[in-house]
Amino acid sequence: MSPKKSGSAPLIPWWQVRIDLLDVTPRVWRRLLIPENLRLPQLHYILQPCMGWSLGHLHEFILGGKRYSTHDPDFANELGQLDESRVILANAISPESRCFDYIYDFGDNWHHVVTIEDPYAGHSGQGLRLRCLAGENACPPEDVGGTGGYEDFLAAIADPAHEEHDQFLEWVGGSFDPARFDISSVNENLDEIKV
Repeated sequence: MSPKKSGSAPLIPWWQVRIDLLDVTPRVWRRLLIPENLRLPQLHYILQPCMGWSLGHLHEFILGGKRYSTHDPDFANELGQLDESRVILANAISPESRCFDYIYDFGDNWHHVVTIEDPYAGHSGQGLRLRCLAGENACPPEDVGGTGGYEDFLAAIADPAHEEHDQFLEWVGGSFDPARFDISSVNENLDEIKV
């Protein structure tokens, strides 16, 4: 998708995308408004606070059958990853594709699917800014042990008689509500990101 011209300035299309974290209950998802000309590292920095992650682990994008991540010469060949630093989102995804994958934390293996719901949600001439439009439920705590560990964690904190109940609650700072989602806080974080 190429930008159209209005006068002398190119108009950059903005997309409405939905991000779904797979294999967790309750379902965790977000709907965002983003420009199509983001570089993949920028997209990573946008997805992290939107979902509730803290940038503490490695990640990769899978677009058009290619794997992109932060360049690491020690693992690039072994993992088959390309350097994401200069890759522009709209150029990495084929025009007929409507979704791609985002993996965060190779240990816990949080797998997200990013779906382009509307590739013409607006353009740069409209003064748009990064926005979370909707979402549901809290992201699992970092380092909880993947989907299985998250299930165990939720069971333990829901049952005061569970042997790990107090330990897990202390670990997460005293409480955890899996249904909590604060869109205002997400958008405050997005206001700090320049695109």
